[in-house]
Amino acid sequence: MTYDYAHLICFSPTHSSHMIGETVLQGLGTGHVSETDLTYEKPEENLTIHSGITVIVVPVYGGRIAETALERMEGIYGQDSPAVAVVVYGNRDYDDALLELRDWCVAHGFVPVAGAAFIGEHSYSRPDRPIAGGRPDNPDLQKARAFGEQVGRLLNRFQTLDEVAPIVVKGNFPYKVKGPKTPQTPETVAELCTQCGFCIGICPVQAIRLEEEIVSDAGRCIKCCACVKQCPNEARLFETPYTDLLFKNFSTRREPEIFL
Repeated sequence: MTYDYAHLICFSPTHSSHMIGETVLQGLGTGHVSETDLTYEKPEENLTIHSGITVIVVPVYGGRIAETALERMEGIYGQDSPAVAVVVYGNRDYDDALLELRDWCVAHGFVPVAGAAFIGEHSYSRPDRPIAGGRPDNPDLQKARAFGEQVGRLLNRFQTLDEVAPIVVKGNFPYKVKGPKTPQTPETVAELCTQCGFCIGICPVQAIRLEEEIVSDAGRCIKCCACVKQCPNEARLFETPYTDLLFKNFSTRREPEIFL
């Protein structure tokens, strides 16, 4: 089977998942690519993908697929369409997230032909306490491209999707139960903030608003820290005890894992 058309589905507040997905597509080498970016909103209508190969890339939060990503993927379906399931995690572990994504693919009519877990800089990473700082880096992107090439070669070996064996990935079912969310939310450093509104525009869940100063809604905030990492004035700060814990125990470099 060869495919001239590919579709990218991603949720990527800090751009790591999107970067990995684009690079996998480069390795696949399909001629035409379309994209459904779920970072800022859910599609207005249900989407059914009938042809081509779909690369689905989502971040891992607490060992599971990010809840906001799952909510926005709700109305997306495949019709006997091959899919590549990819999760991006912050160097601790992806636990059951890849299995969860594979199962989501099956439940939504996709045929998961390959899977992978890549590493992106952890949301809680800070310059003085880096947790997978700067990742995905060049070696990661080289592996993502090579993974896409491998998927292309795999599909070329078959005439129909019926010949493709279901992929087996790491993970357990029932899926991991997430722990309690950290109560902290990003704060604004008043003397650095110009109230430019950039953080308001990039928040994927509309959790930031301008009152007398820039504030975060604790009920909405998903702790992706896009506002912290991308503020042009470095005026957003997020401090949680988990940063020290992760830096101490999960700073050793982990490498991507692929399943074909």
